[in-house]
Amino acid sequence: MKLTFTSILFLITITFSNAQEFKTPVDYLNYIGKETDAISRTTWKYTSAVAHSKNARRIDITRKTLVKSIQNTTKKIEALKDGYKGDVEYKDQLLAYLSISEKQINQEYEKIINMQEVAEQSYDFMEAFILARDLVNTKINEEVDKLNANQKIFATKYGIQIGEDKSELGKKMKISNEVFENHTQLYLIFFKVNFTESLLMNAVAQNNLNAIQQNSNALEQYSNEGLDKLKTFKAYNKDLMLVNATKKVLEFSKKEALEFSPKVVAFMMLNQKFQESKKTMDNKSATSRSKEEVDNFNKLVNELNKEVGNYNAINNKFNSERANTINFWNVTGDAFISKHVPID
Repeated sequence: MKLTFTSILFLITITFSNAQEFKTPVDYLNYIGKETDAISRTTWKYTSAVAHSKNARRIDITRKTLVKSIQNTTKKIEALKDGYKGDVEYKDQLLAYLSISEKQINQEYEKIINMQEVAEQSYDFMEAFILARDLVNTKINEEVDKLNANQKIFATKYGIQIGEDKSELGKKMKISNEVFENHTQLYLIFFKVNFTESLLMNAVAQNNLNAIQQNSNALEQYSNEGLDKLKTFKAYNKDLMLVNATKKVLEFSKKEALEFSPKVVAFMMLNQKFQESKKTMDNKSATSRSKEEVDNFNKLVNELNKEVGNYNAINNKFNSERANTINFWNVTGDAFISKHVPID
């Protein structure tokens, strides 16, 4: 899975009515803006690496660089012991934000990586992993909101007007967060049927008729649920490429449940009948077998031989289609992120 952490951009557009009167507080805000701008740019490099690189080493290097940037900025802000003329509220809130951001990106990241390693073992694990990842963003965003509020309080106190951040970097971060969120929602729909399908294939491999039936029913249910969700899903920037890829997976999974599974069950029951009949015949001597028994057994052998060919054909067909469908979703998912997350 792809991870991204939300940051705040401190590129401040400041206007004031009397430059001489508000020169010192403006300088104070500009100094903070300059220092935190380094964090914003490093955060963007990390986000961009996650979106456009499959090199885990490169991604982790940018994460560590981000942590180091936060630590360096923290030291400089801590050096402003009295803030602005003893007004330290905004500075203290900034330090709280930096502290929580460092913890979430550094310490919590390790926990998330550990969760990611087992996420694909069940849908519940995957959902828990994504919730944990999103919680990191939520905690950081809560501090961002507090920080923005304190910034406005400080600015109002000293008669400074702060414009909305309309920087290119700010736009990039906003876009990347929206793209990743859109991808995640579709991924969960995809993963639910994909994981259930893997359980179905395991049941087939083990000739477990009950498990085949249970997982087939679940696969049909989850496929229908997913298709219903897609009807109202709002694609990012009206780009349906990943929505359509998800729909293709769901339609195939539903077909697998309705067409493939019943034929698998029928073949396994026929094979089971053959094995039982063979066992009965093997337990009898050739002279004690009736003509009717021999004829019925030979008829069953012919039927099984015919169905073996049919079973192999349908198995190969669905295996090929399954692999192509899943691969198409993965390729489309990567292309969707690469297409919409801006490049440096």
